[in-house]
Order: sequence, then C-alpha cells, then structure tokens
Amino acid sequence: MITPTTSMRRALPRFAIALALGTLLAGCSSLLGGGGGDRDRSTIYAPDPRVEADPAWPRADWQLTLSPPTAARMIDSFRIAVRPTPSELQVYRSASWAKTPTDMLQDTVLRTMEDSGSIPAVARQGAGITADYKLVIDLRRFEADYNGNVLPSATIEANVKLIHNIDQTVVGSRTFLAAQPASSTEVAQVVDAFSVALQSISGEMVGWILESGNAHELTHDRRPPVSTAPRR
Repeated sequence: MITPTTSMRRALPRFAIALALGTLLAGCSSLLGGGGGDRDRSTIYAPDPRVEADPAWPRADWQLTLSPPTAARMIDSFRIAVRPTPSELQVYRSASWAKTPTDMLQDTVLRTMEDSGSIPAVARQGAGITADYKLVIDLRRFEADYNGNVLPSATIEANVKLIHNIDQTVVGSRTFLAAQPASSTEVAQVVDAFSVALQSISGEMVGWILESGNAHELTHDRRPPVSTAPRR
C-alpha cells in the first residue's frame, strides 16, 4: 500500500475541485456552445419551406425587386438563437443554420412570389430587371422563445416596407410576427417549428405585398405626361 506524502495530500483537494468542476461543466444545458470539439459534431439545419399560393391573392401587372434584408448581427447568425428568459439570449450547442436567417426569409418570400404566378417579374436587387417597386425587410427576431412556457416557440418578427421606385414613396409598411410552438425541446423539432413559421410569415407578406402594390397603382397615373406644347 502506498502512503500519501504531504505534497500529495495538499494536491488532492485541488484535484477534487477540478474534477467536480469538469463534471459540472460537462452536464450543463445544451443551450450553450462548447469547445472546438463540438464544431466537428455540429448538425447543420436547412429548412426549405414551400408556400402554396392563396387563391385570394390578387394578380399584379407591376414588377418588384427585393433589397438585401437587414438585421442585427446577433440575429443574422448561423448559430440557432434561443431565449430561455426574456432578458437572456443563448445559442443551441452543436447546431447551426445552413443559411443566415435573412437569407432564409428572403429566399422563401422570393420563391413564393415566383411560384404564385401573380406577378410578371420579381427578382433580387441587382438582377437587371426594371422594377416598379422594391421590398425592404428588417428582420427583428429569429429565435426560439420560451416566453415562460415549457416548450419554445419559433419566433420570427420582421418589418416590411414597399417602396415605389419612381418617387421613392413608401407605399406601405407593416410588421409581421409568427410564433410556432415546437413539439419538444429537441433542436430538430425546434427547426421544424421554424419551417412552419417561415411558411406562415412569408405567405402573409406576399399577400400584403400584392394588395399594397395594387392599391397604390390605383392612386397614381403610370402613363407619361402628355405634352402641352403648341403644334407647329
């Protein structure tokens, strides 16, 4: 049997503390990101929602471009944000988005408008089309929010402005909010809820864009002004 020396006895409490801390950290909630090893095991999620055209959507005879959406850096991240309490924002460990939230939202809105057949042309800004209107999106929230509940809700909030290109008039401005409860606290189910929330908010946006643009078309004359100069 080996008898511990004095130096060994002094080292034992420090070793026990370090071991306890290591065990505690290893058992922490999966909300927080870990060390470099977690990156190797990270799961990348790529929601691909498809929105069916609503028969009630009006048809437009004008064209639209989508400006690059804006968002705070913390919101527009590849990490999946979760809000366990109203004043605390964290990220899920070992999970990330394949695209940033602003890209996901713009892609869904653009594809929905293209597939709806309700507008002659719609494209991203810089695509080369001559557009009558442009869409400006400011993404305010894209997070799993517990909001005092047992299960989180995939929450997306964005302000949308439709701008008339000729005179830069703001035709309409509206804030959209979608909150879809997840079926469990597992990341995969939270991502499924985000897919549903994207479908919901994008469908609402497209209907509003078409209605707002058509309403503005009725209030102004698109024809070029008639010359009043006398004939010679």
